[in-house]
Amino acid sequence: MNNKTVYKARVLFREEIAKGVFVLRFTRDFPFKAGQMLWVRYPDDGPARLYSIASGEEEPFFEILFDVVENGALTPVLSKVLPGESVWISEPTGKFTNNGEPAVWIATGTGIAPFVSMARTGLFHHNMLIQGGRSRNSFYYHEVFEKLPFFRYVKCMSRETGEGYFQGRVTDFIKNSYQPLPERQHLLCGSAEMVVEVRDLLIGKGVPFNNIISEIYF
Repeated sequence: MNNKTVYKARVLFREEIAKGVFVLRFTRDFPFKAGQMLWVRYPDDGPARLYSIASGEEEPFFEILFDVVENGALTPVLSKVLPGESVWISEPTGKFTNNGEPAVWIATGTGIAPFVSMARTGLFHHNMLIQGGRSRNSFYYHEVFEKLPFFRYVKCMSRETGEGYFQGRVTDFIKNSYQPLPERQHLLCGSAEMVVEVRDLLIGKGVPFNNIISEIYF
């Protein structure tokens, strides 16, 4: 958060939603656009990291999703913060936003967070989400997407099988079962490996480079 103004926010809620994966909710004092991020620091002299906002634009709090990185500088301590304690944040930033037109969202892991924000904001009509996970408990926020009207939701599961899931990785689905509409925005959020591989597959299927917007999660 060098050269950025830092603000104190009070933690409202913390929950471990899967092994080592946490939702953290804290007070909000700024407007933002769905898909944006903010810097989070804990404690006040600790390291800061960028996290996508998972809450909707009209919700009165910020919510983030993160997984604990073993020996990481921030996530092990952030996973232990309690309601009533404080974290330190920046104002929202970033341009990974949906223009309101029908789009295709593609995510793996905690890269689902910006699309949760878009869905909660109402930017989902006639959209499609392709979400990748290793097992059933890897599909974070699935309950948000499963109830959306006029919305197609594909869950690609690579290490288990089950009814209602595509068997394989996101890249397998795109390679073998997905016929894109090239004029639509394709928003990608996940690991660098996934983003690069999916981008190349989409370009090979006729999606213009300018219609592919990506954000990499480390």
